[in-house]
Amino acid sequence: MYEHKKIQQLNDFFLNYSARHEKGIYFYRINGYNEQIHTFVRAYFEKARTSGVAIIGKLPNPNEKQLSYYNEIMGQDFMPQSAFFQEKLAKWLPRMSKSQRVKMADSIYDCLTVLKQMGKNDNMLKNAYIKFMCWLYYKFEPIVNRLGMEEVPKILYEGEIGNYELLMFSVLAGCGCDIVLLQYHGDENYKKLDGRDYYSDNLKLDHLEAFPPDFSLEKIMQEIREEKDNERLYGQRAAISPCTNVWIDGKGLEDCKKSVPERGKDARFYYNCFICIYGAEDKLTYLNELYQLQLELKNQKRKILIVEARMAEPTTEEIGAIKRRSYQTRDQMLADISQNIRFASNNELQRLMHQTFLDVMLEEAKLPDMNLNKLTNRAVYLLCWMKRYQSGLFAGWQMPAVACFLYFGACAGNKEALFLKWLSRLPVDVMIFVPNLNDRCVLKDSRLYEIHYQDSMSVRHFPSENTKLHMGTAAYHAERELDNMMYQDSGIYRNRQYEKAISVTLQTMYEEIAILWDQELKYRPNFSTVEDIVNIPVIFSKISGVKDRNMPQYWSQIKALLTTDTYLVKHVPYLSSEAPNPMRSHATEFFKNGKVQRAKIKANPQYPYGVLRDEVQDHILNKLQLLIDQKNIRGTFQNGMEYTIVATVLNLPKEIVRLIQQFDFTRKNPKLIYINTTEQVISLEDSIMAAFLNLIGFDVIFFVPTGYQTVEKYYDREIMEEHQIGDYVYDLHVPDFRLVSGSRQRGGQEHASLWDKIFKRNGG
Repeated sequence: MYEHKKIQQLNDFFLNYSARHEKGIYFYRINGYNEQIHTFVRAYFEKARTSGVAIIGKLPNPNEKQLSYYNEIMGQDFMPQSAFFQEKLAKWLPRMSKSQRVKMADSIYDCLTVLKQMGKNDNMLKNAYIKFMCWLYYKFEPIVNRLGMEEVPKILYEGEIGNYELLMFSVLAGCGCDIVLLQYHGDENYKKLDGRDYYSDNLKLDHLEAFPPDFSLEKIMQEIREEKDNERLYGQRAAISPCTNVWIDGKGLEDCKKSVPERGKDARFYYNCFICIYGAEDKLTYLNELYQLQLELKNQKRKILIVEARMAEPTTEEIGAIKRRSYQTRDQMLADISQNIRFASNNELQRLMHQTFLDVMLEEAKLPDMNLNKLTNRAVYLLCWMKRYQSGLFAGWQMPAVACFLYFGACAGNKEALFLKWLSRLPVDVMIFVPNLNDRCVLKDSRLYEIHYQDSMSVRHFPSENTKLHMGTAAYHAERELDNMMYQDSGIYRNRQYEKAISVTLQTMYEEIAILWDQELKYRPNFSTVEDIVNIPVIFSKISGVKDRNMPQYWSQIKALLTTDTYLVKHVPYLSSEAPNPMRSHATEFFKNGKVQRAKIKANPQYPYGVLRDEVQDHILNKLQLLIDQKNIRGTFQNGMEYTIVATVLNLPKEIVRLIQQFDFTRKNPKLIYINTTEQVISLEDSIMAAFLNLIGFDVIFFVPTGYQTVEKYYDREIMEEHQIGDYVYDLHVPDFRLVSGSRQRGGQEHASLWDKIFKRNGG
């Protein structure tokens, strides 16, 4: 009989019998988890599958068919004696040797003896014996003829063990098996069966935690299958590998300047860094230090690429150059699309590119929301960028050279982050600089070394010989700090502090329009700022009818709304489809595949908004894309309506464009008042303009005393609020508002009217 022994380390399980410091078998249960346990369980599982038995779930009780076969072969006789067991085992398990049968018979006898001492009668002992014999035949027959060999058979059990299962394992342990029990929910149930640890030992290691909820032998099996599939996917691997950040001292820019020969000498590795520096250690010297870094890298004759703000998306031509097909599986896609990686001048570097590309893509494939289409799209982007940058980084590359990729600004896109992860696995120093702490960086990686400084700087360009250098004085930076203190989360905003805005259309009472109209946006309900975006509450309404048919009061109330920021339209239509529009002939090239082609628009010599500030142009183009995406204009993506939208938005009247240019998102917003007193039909172009200006952030009101249908004729849904304020009046002429007397109600009586409506009071 084999004795239970204690291990000195987990690898003792894999020693041959004669190599063990104490001759015996190991029977342990594992109740906690760490990476060491994960590695051990996986190795033990693979061993159990090849030279033992892995049991996922409980050992099932013998079924009727199995019991019937046993009775047919072995009969019903039973004697609790070792000699009887030897005789039966010879017939039941003929592949066992005589010495193996003796040990097995003695082990069964010892087990049943313990049961008898516990008060079990002969019938119970017989049932246990038959259960053992069936389990040996149907579950453990592959190892019974290997008992007592130099290589000790392995049994791995996953789950909450039962009493007879534990007894079966004690029989097998006595015959020369190593056994491991995986107990994901702790030791409590086991202790009810074996409170004194008679049958097995509890594995005790430092820093054990609870098993992860998704840990299982099925998952381990999936890992093994995936790795074998991956090996076929990878092909010949590179002989060199990265030594990333191991050599750095945590000194930031000084580490980046360290020459390649100073980093390490082992020819098996290339010594690169993957560093992100947030903020500035010293505002006065920050830009100069970056400038000196670039000079030092050039003095070392290293290849340098600098990317500012973000990497330009692959062009249509770049994407078209990536050879690909339709794919059914992830591995099929990666095996085929990775053939686009070509670096003929150095086969070792090509193998390394191929290998690391697969590394990052297989890691990306594990994301919970990832699918084959999205993964293929990201693979295409990575390959496009690599083709774009590889000559600048790797031309003439030889070990141990390491290029430099300097990314200036927050990495805001997932595809860019993935590309930086890929680059960081190649012979490239990847350095990311995020001087503005308000910028959000999505790049996260366990291999990334991050340095955080408290000072924040708003810097647009990396200081280099090719850019005009601007370096601030101490007074300048002090002013910027004061500026940040005043305008950060204080409710006070500096001029044009924000470059992005989202319009939120308010639902109001009619009387509220006069109150809200001339207010700064920050005082309106639902105004907010989130990170670098302003949510601006705007009015988009149609006023139908005339209250009490009182025309002097009607015109007076409209005049009260004619602020300096208000543009008035009183002739219908304002924009006509018959009017010249130079953008109309270019609309099809300005909008393709559902996207506004920003680069082509801005490059066109007839583009009228090129004189506007860049952020204003971006705001206009963003809202143009949004207007099309929302499909609020009836017929969008039918009969070329989207091209009409593009042509209209890119050819707005100069007066409207100037109001957009002047718009500060935290102050008063521009307004459009459109009066239609006749039966003249408002044009499609006017309807497009109104919907677009609503998205831009304008207050837009249509005064329609006739109550006739206007812009809503061209809208697919109710995007504009309508107020019915009185009787319909026809055949009116819009007066010269310079001759209309001002409204006294706006400041006094009208406000009181609103108060009365809310609180139902008629007096003071």
